[in-house]
Amino acid sequence: MSLSEVFIRQMADLLGEDAEAFFAALAESVPVSIRLNPVKVNPTEITIVSTPYAEAVPWSSFGYYLPERPSFTFDPLLHAGCYYVQEASSMFVEQALRRALELLDPKQETGVSMLDLCAAPGGKSTLALSVLPEGSLLVANELIRTRANILAENLIKWGDPNVIVTQSDPSAFTGLTGLFDIILTDVPCSGEGMFRKDSNAIDEWSVNNVALCASRQKDILTNCWPALRPGGFLIYSTCTYNTTEDESTIQWLCENLGARVVDIPLQENWGIAGATKGYDGLSVCHFFPHRTKGEGFFLTLLQKPDDVSSSIQCLATGRNGKNRMPGKPSKRDQPIPATARQLLKFSDRFDFSFDRMGRIRAFDKSHLACLQQLETCLRIVHAGVTVGEIKGKDLLPDPSLALSTALEETSVNCFELSKDQAISFLRRESLILPETCQRGWVLMTFQHHPLGWMKNIGARANNAWPNEWRIRT
Repeated sequence: MSLSEVFIRQMADLLGEDAEAFFAALAESVPVSIRLNPVKVNPTEITIVSTPYAEAVPWSSFGYYLPERPSFTFDPLLHAGCYYVQEASSMFVEQALRRALELLDPKQETGVSMLDLCAAPGGKSTLALSVLPEGSLLVANELIRTRANILAENLIKWGDPNVIVTQSDPSAFTGLTGLFDIILTDVPCSGEGMFRKDSNAIDEWSVNNVALCASRQKDILTNCWPALRPGGFLIYSTCTYNTTEDESTIQWLCENLGARVVDIPLQENWGIAGATKGYDGLSVCHFFPHRTKGEGFFLTLLQKPDDVSSSIQCLATGRNGKNRMPGKPSKRDQPIPATARQLLKFSDRFDFSFDRMGRIRAFDKSHLACLQQLETCLRIVHAGVTVGEIKGKDLLPDPSLALSTALEETSVNCFELSKDQAISFLRRESLILPETCQRGWVLMTFQHHPLGWMKNIGARANNAWPNEWRIRT
């Protein structure tokens, strides 16, 4: 590992006598960890690619270390959304989120609204969905289109119906005054904490890039701050060590936006460090690889003052403040078939409509006004459950429906796949189903976890697994 001399001096100054242990840790192998989806699996009922768990991630309710890195691509349970491969340090977001929920008004009976502003590829968004109280809404945003599509894929596989995926610049959220109770900003950074697992991060590091990242982080915070309601909480995190992007940015946020740093309870055996030299008394969390079993990570929890004048507006209002109505869906006047409603549990909770692509979408009625507001100023990639598309007299079920925890499985025909069959299905290959299998649309399952759809026409079965999701190796 060829590190910049400037970076070496920076860390030696930052860590003092701990620097030697830090650099030694960078030469060690990267820990492998996964986080289970508590809605889909139980830790005692799942084995990841025939690999037993080594130990639990101490600051996570759902995270586990594995003794080695298996070939996750060829595990159907990963594609079924039963778990997510996530770096252990970043799972600490759970502790910040639980602290924020503890301090929010406990009388909120409809859950909370949360924005994950820089969300791709989806690790922290799926984590949030496992922690947020029932009835909450998560908006997960990503600026870059290709990454936004990956984000949508991972959230669809996770299965929670109370999700909106958007693809917009952070500045688009400025006009959404007081809409969110919690905002997570895992901001783009210089990536020093990823040096051990990503050699490109080493090559791209420079003092100028650190300064550029710090400036960009402040722009992002300034843009999203109005969207946080008074008394709400902002989680700020980076995967870097330097104070320019970490402590210094937190101080700037407090001085310029009026934020207040909130303590997060820690256990001593977690090995999490506090503020570094020159920032004594600032309540922040640093993850260093010589102290914790994970990569470099930094996190702070902040609260917006209660006395900031603000109001939540769940109205159709555009970024420029002028009222704008959403564009008409292509099949708006067509009735929703009753069969579509029968495919979801508790279907009365959902509003069924056609999205702009002509697909039937089911969305929780309690958050519908907020969705309509977001549609006026953001690009919506995915929202709620995409039930399917009408082709002639046939309803073509969508992968989102198969993977959703809202699917009413008793309303569809299912076929249990073997491991080899599941891999073939995920490669989008054709399968020949037994004569005993029902004709028509059939839900493919693996270890009784839904994967996706095939249309059984007898001589063969047509594979409806999305082409962009297929296993290519």
